[in-house]
Amino acid sequence: MASLFSGRVLIRNNSDQDELDTEAELSRRLENRLVLLFFGAGSCPQCQAFAPILRDFFVRLTDEFYVLRAAQLALVYVSQDPTEEQQDLFLRDMPKKWLFLPFEDDLRRDLGRRFSVERLPAVVVLKPGGDVLSRDATDEIRRLGPACFANWQEAAEVLDRNFLQPEDLDDPAPRSLTEPLRRCKYRVDREARSKRGPGGGSQPEGGRGAEGGAGDLF
Repeated sequence: MASLFSGRVLIRNNSDQDELDTEAELSRRLENRLVLLFFGAGSCPQCQAFAPILRDFFVRLTDEFYVLRAAQLALVYVSQDPTEEQQDLFLRDMPKKWLFLPFEDDLRRDLGRRFSVERLPAVVVLKPGGDVLSRDATDEIRRLGPACFANWQEAAEVLDRNFLQPEDLDDPAPRSLTEPLRRCKYRVDREARSKRGPGGGSQPEGGRGAEGGAGDLF
């Protein structure tokens, strides 16, 4: 997963804005984790409405106040803000564990094209290896909240740090009764998307534009 940002700098959203600028630092923050790419902008009303939902979702999975052990989850804010000041203002109340790209980095635009982002906000869910698990999980996060993570974790088969399954099992037993269904769901979604082709499917209601549309950002 760190290879997606190889040669780039990611910044922590803390008061010191610590930079992760080495392969070792990027790997420590991103490897063996589900990574959320959050495409948003402070000038987008839908992004403003969704941001508190995503913040609560992330905090409840990664803050030891809510959980005994932080989930294997990382979030990178891919800003589509028109100015650096708006980006900083949007991030001001967001979790300190969030990461973001420097405003001057063109990768902010390139990632939007790479993952066919058609509207804002969008949350692309990536497996630890970099494969796409969900092209836009915003609705799922709204509906299910932190329960999404268990679905994604089983579908992605993320290695749990505290539990290693026996390596000699050719077909290990599912970790829950619903695991086969979850894997099937994301497999079907992926196959359906591949038949439509990149960026296929119907345009979301409201189309593109200032409110929620990616427009010409990418």
